[in-house]
Amino acid sequence: MRTLLTADHVLAHDGSSHVELRRAAVVVEDDVIVYVGPADEAPSDADEHLDLGGSLLMPGLIDLDALTDIDHLILDSWASGEQARRLQWSTGWFDRREHVFTADERVRIREIALVQLALHGITSYMPIASEVHSEWAETADDFRAMAAFSSRLGLRGFLGPSYRSGVNVVTHEGERDVRFDEAEGEAGLAEAIAFHDEIAALDDPLLAPVFLPCRIETLTPALLAATARAAAERGALVRLHALQGDFERDYILDRYDRTPLELIESQGLLTDRLIIPHGVFLDVNPRVHGEDRGDLARLVAAGVSIVHCPLTNARYGSELETFKTYKQAGLNISLGTDSFPPDLIRGIDTGVSVAKVQNGDHSAGDLAGYIDAVTLGGAKALHRPDLGRIQVGAQADLTAFRLDDVRSGAVDDPLRTLVLNGTARDACLTMVAGRVVMRDGRIDGVDLEAVRADTQVLFAKMRAAYPRRSYRRSTLEELFPPVFPVRERV
Repeated sequence: MRTLLTADHVLAHDGSSHVELRRAAVVVEDDVIVYVGPADEAPSDADEHLDLGGSLLMPGLIDLDALTDIDHLILDSWASGEQARRLQWSTGWFDRREHVFTADERVRIREIALVQLALHGITSYMPIASEVHSEWAETADDFRAMAAFSSRLGLRGFLGPSYRSGVNVVTHEGERDVRFDEAEGEAGLAEAIAFHDEIAALDDPLLAPVFLPCRIETLTPALLAATARAAAERGALVRLHALQGDFERDYILDRYDRTPLELIESQGLLTDRLIIPHGVFLDVNPRVHGEDRGDLARLVAAGVSIVHCPLTNARYGSELETFKTYKQAGLNISLGTDSFPPDLIRGIDTGVSVAKVQNGDHSAGDLAGYIDAVTLGGAKALHRPDLGRIQVGAQADLTAFRLDDVRSGAVDDPLRTLVLNGTARDACLTMVAGRVVMRDGRIDGVDLEAVRADTQVLFAKMRAAYPRRSYRRSTLEELFPPVFPVRERV
């Protein structure tokens, strides 16, 4: 099967860097790119021609912290102090914990989330879900169903169930702590290993098994070390949420007398197969030391990649210090969404804008660096040099964004126009391994009205469970007050 794609703008790769081609074509044969160049010189023997017109055709977006859940940020990103503590697990809930959703509902949640990824131009993803509504963490059965749906849908998934030894809680006195059940962590890792080996045996090119433990403060050193051993034996990637907050750093320093980065290194995880979201709380951060004491160099020397989630970080008031500093140090940076919407275009716009503010310099908004991160950086983190680029021999993972909608305004440079004037909702094509997953907002076999309706029902069920977990008796109205009072009439 040969497919010809033509567009006014194509972000190709010349072997050294991305370059823009105008009125260009890409030819795909089965799952591989076989031609990139002028449209009028493209081979004419294609079985299908997709004319994308006034669009930007670029490498498929790689999201290494992709929400596969019903989003809770809409509920908690505004809360702080006492209000934020009310939204955490109480120690009482720890002792009587249970799943909020049924097994079928958990399957549906992941289906909805993957559909959203495809609609927003994401071709490769590594999932993230909240454990706040789970009995403990994700299960292998959850991920078996997710893997099957992901493969049918046609996305490229790097999958593994989450697991942990402990959970963040709030005590009766209103203090944050971590409560542990080490048997849960051991069982979770055993499930993750079994899932890894099952997926590897399938030999499905769209499914890659990885290890996805939870936040570092909820993992014992023994579980970290066991994860490192299991991953090393299988040559597997490990993604570990770490270096992301004050509580994490203070808790680990107090409990283990070492920094989170030192703990990672001491347990054998600091290798080139480690991916760290969010990597914000390093020594260069003013809330840590505000100066370079070697953390960045240690990550670079080990070949670690970070997942920068600029939109979610901004919503929670914490950003890299700074994108420029990390990049100049030589650290590989990939991107993630981490919350809804899975809009990496809005994320890039946020990151570029934050960089300008941090540096007091318009030129510090490194748009090219962010585009590299969402394509080449993600591919490098995944050890997949055949992803993240439009080049002969690369995988045919492609995304196109409309630039000809009247709401997009005037088109200058296509990437600046997309990031400044558009969003990922302008995606008009998602193609993975040469197969069209989404075209013009439609996905074959997916009822988008049912997706919308089910999303609202499932969100309402998640929201309604918060008072049961709160360490203080609170109503939904107290936990989630509206921006302005709700009245029947004025």
